Amino acid sequence: MEHTDLLIDWSRAQFALTALYHWLFVPLTLGLTFIIAIMETIYVKTEDIWWKQTTQFWMTILAINFAIGLATGIIMEFEFGTNWSNYSWIVGDIFGAPLAIEGLMAFFMESTFFAMMFFGWEKVSKKMHLLSTWFVAIGSNLSALWILVANGWMQHPIGMTFNPNTARNEMHNFSEVFFNPMAVNKFLHTISSGYVLASVFVIGVSAWYLIKRRDIMFAKRSIIVAASFGLISSFYMLISGDESAFEVAQKQPMKLAAMEGLYKGEERAGIIAIGILNKEKKIGDKNKTFLFSFEIPNALSFLGYHSLNAFVPGIEDLIYGNKEHNLISVSQKMKEGQIAVNALTLYKKFKKEGNVSKAKEALRTFRAHEHYLGYGYLKTPKDAVPNVALTFYSFHTMVGLGTWFLILFILVLYFAMINEIENKRWILYLALWSIPLAYVAQECGWIVAEVGRQPWAIQDLLPVGMAASNIASNSVMVTFWLFTILFTGLLIAEVKIMLTQIKIGPEAH
Repeated sequence: MEHTDLLIDWSRAQFALTALYHWLFVPLTLGLTFIIAIMETIYVKTEDIWWKQTTQFWMTILAINFAIGLATGIIMEFEFGTNWSNYSWIVGDIFGAPLAIEGLMAFFMESTFFAMMFFGWEKVSKKMHLLSTWFVAIGSNLSALWILVANGWMQHPIGMTFNPNTARNEMHNFSEVFFNPMAVNKFLHTISSGYVLASVFVIGVSAWYLIKRRDIMFAKRSIIVAASFGLISSFYMLISGDESAFEVAQKQPMKLAAMEGLYKGEERAGIIAIGILNKEKKIGDKNKTFLFSFEIPNALSFLGYHSLNAFVPGIEDLIYGNKEHNLISVSQKMKEGQIAVNALTLYKKFKKEGNVSKAKEALRTFRAHEHYLGYGYLKTPKDAVPNVALTFYSFHTMVGLGTWFLILFILVLYFAMINEIENKRWILYLALWSIPLAYVAQECGWIVAEVGRQPWAIQDLLPVGMAASNIASNSVMVTFWLFTILFTGLLIAEVKIMLTQIKIGPEAH
C-alpha cells in the first residue's frame, strides 16, 4: 500500500506539473487571437498601414506562444494513457469523445488557418486573410470548448450508465454531457479569464513601449483595443464566475466549503474578503478557523444559492451529516459504496459461475447503491476533504486579482481615451507588473477547480487512487523530473524569444 500511495502522489504531481505549465500558454492564445482579429478588422476597414503593422507584431507573439503551448498539450493527453490508464478504461467512452471531436474539428481548423494567417499576407486577399484570422480565433476557442466539456463532466458526471459487465461508464446521452451546466459555465468562465489575461499582456507590453518612449502610436492603439476588450471580458467573467459558484454549491458543496474555509454550516453565510487561516484548525475541534478575517455578510448564501438567508453547509456538516438539512454523512455514503462494491464483485462471480438468479439479485443490490460507488473506495471520511488552505488561498487570490484587473482596465482606458496615458508612468508600471499577476490568477483558478475536487478524479464516482495506472513509481518519478526540465526549458525559451521580439518592436514588420 505504501508503494501505491507513492505512485499516486507522483502521478498526481506529474499531471499537475504538466497542466500548470500547459496553462501558462493556453489563455494567451485564447484571448490574443481575438485581439489580433479585431486589430486586423480595423486595418481592413481603414486600410491604415499602422494597424497592419500592429496586427503583424502581435501575430508574431502569438506564433511563439502557440508553438510551445502545443507541445505541453500533447504530452498532457498522452499522460491519460500512461499514468491514468484505469481512469481511461473506466470513463474513456465519455471522456474520449469530446477530446476526439476537439482534435478532428477544432484543432485542425485552427492549425490550417493558422498557416494562412501567418504566411498568407501577400498570397491571399485582405478579406480572405481576415477570415482566416477569425477562424483561428474561433478554432482555438472551440478547442477549449471540447476540452472543458470533458473537464466539466469530471466535475459533474451525467449522461452515462455504468456497465457492470465491463466496469466502464458508457455514454447514453451526448447532449447531457455537452450541455452539462458545470461544463457550460466552466467554458465561459475559462475563456473569459483567458481574454482578461491576453488583454493584461497586451497592455503591459504596450506600457513598456510608452515607458521607453518608443513606438508611441503602436502602443496607444494596442492599449485602447486591449483595454476595451479586457473591460468587456472582465464584466462577463464576473457573471460567469457567479454562475460557476452557483453550480459548485449545488454539485460540489465540499469544494465551496473549502473555498471559503467554512467548517460549520451557516444560514446567511458571509464571504471572507480577506482572511488568514488558523493552521491549528482541525475537523471537529473547537479551534478558531481564522486568525484574522473580514467578512461580507450574507454574500456566500447569495453566491451559492441566490438567497441571502440560505443555509450553506460546512466541511463538518458534509463529513458528519446534518439531519436538519438532510445531509448524509460520508461514513454512511462509504457504507453504501461498500455495499455497491461488494455487490459488483458478487455479480461478476455469479455470472462467471452461471448462477443467473444470484447474479440478478447482486445486480439489483448494486443498482440500489450505485450512486455512492466511489465512496466505497475511501479509507476514512476525512479523505473526502480537499486541501482547505490551498483551495482557500488560491480562490481568494484569483478573485482579488480579477478585481484588480477590472480596475486596471478602467484606469488605462480612461487615460488612453483622454490622451494622457503616456504621462501616467505609475499606471504604466502597474500595467507592466500586472502581466505576471495575470498568470498567477490563471493558475490559482485551476488549482481551485482541481484541488477543490479532491479526492475525486470523477466527482463522487472515481477516487484518484483508483484511477492511476499500475506502474512502477520510479518511472513516474523519473519522467516527472524530465518533464520539469523540458517544460522549464520551453518556458525560458518562450520568454527569451518573446523578449527579443518585443525589444525589436513593431517596426520590423
